[in-house]
Amino acid sequence: MSTVSKPEIISEYKIHEKDTGSSEVQIALLTARINHLTEHLRTHRKDFHSRRGLLQMAARRRKLLDYVKRHDLAKYTELLQKLSLRR
Repeated sequence: MSTVSKPEIISEYKIHEKDTGSSEVQIALLTARINHLTEHLRTHRKDFHSRRGLLQMAARRRKLLDYVKRHDLAKYTELLQKLSLRR
């Protein structure tokens, strides 16, 4: 994935028709941005400002995943499998 295609990700993970900000959508968008930034950092190893942003996005995604896990465990496991995350 060379760029983050927001409308495609939203349409894939939305819960209802007008959903753009549910936890699942936010996690999917953050995952796409994290993957994109990881590729950037492989070529630009000394870009510490981007690395800080990556760490912040990873922490935000972790918090959202914890929220989904607390409220709907089935949705959490489905989301992990769909996004191929380790936890």
